[in-house]
Amino acid sequence: MTLVLAHRGARRQAPENTIPAFARAMELGADGVELDVHRTRDGALVVRHDADGPPGVWAELTLDAIRAGEPDVPVLAEVLDVCAGKLVNIEIKNSPRDLDWDPDASAADLVVECIAARGGSDTVLVSSFNLATVDRVRLLSAEVPTALLTFSGDPLAALVTAETHGHGALHPFVGQLAGRNAGALVQRAHERGIHVNVWTVNEPDDIVRLAAAGVDGICTDVPDVALSALGR
Repeated sequence: MTLVLAHRGARRQAPENTIPAFARAMELGADGVELDVHRTRDGALVVRHDADGPPGVWAELTLDAIRAGEPDVPVLAEVLDVCAGKLVNIEIKNSPRDLDWDPDASAADLVVECIAARGGSDTVLVSSFNLATVDRVRLLSAEVPTALLTFSGDPLAALVTAETHGHGALHPFVGQLAGRNAGALVQRAHERGIHVNVWTVNEPDDIVRLAAAGVDGICTDVPDVALSALGR
């Protein structure tokens, strides 16, 4: 069965990366959610897509300071509580283009610590576009599943990279899997024991096509549409 993951929660029905968006995704019957995390100055993990907001750059502020400006910003543990029993894809944001770029990938340490502190009770998958970041997660904990995110280029080459670095999943952009690319990639990935989860898939025709190609999951802004397209 192809899993349906709500991209930043049910973001068409509630503000993205907020507790209401994740709760709504659960109500709609999504198999899980995808979210983005950034570190704060005092070691919290805030769930937001961008590296900054009205108060400033998250990495330069304490959680209290951030919530003084944006009180609805959740931390990772709060979202894990809301999504208990479902898959939570935690994307660690860490790019040289980001205002909080961290070459040491310290957010990876914080994510692994958060997961461990909860006693392994959560179903998680940690991903990043930054290979060194997911490599860091693998180094810290072989038990935490990891995935490499890609946006462009040859997905088959990215699959080789994911396999070489020991990651259990590849997350290509939907635009990389046009035509016959999807079936070929999925077949090679599954032969190597690697899952393929595609983002961001919103059109019913694409959802049906990718499910037929055997992808393991789709990340979508419209989980209700995806579930309907898949006959669920």
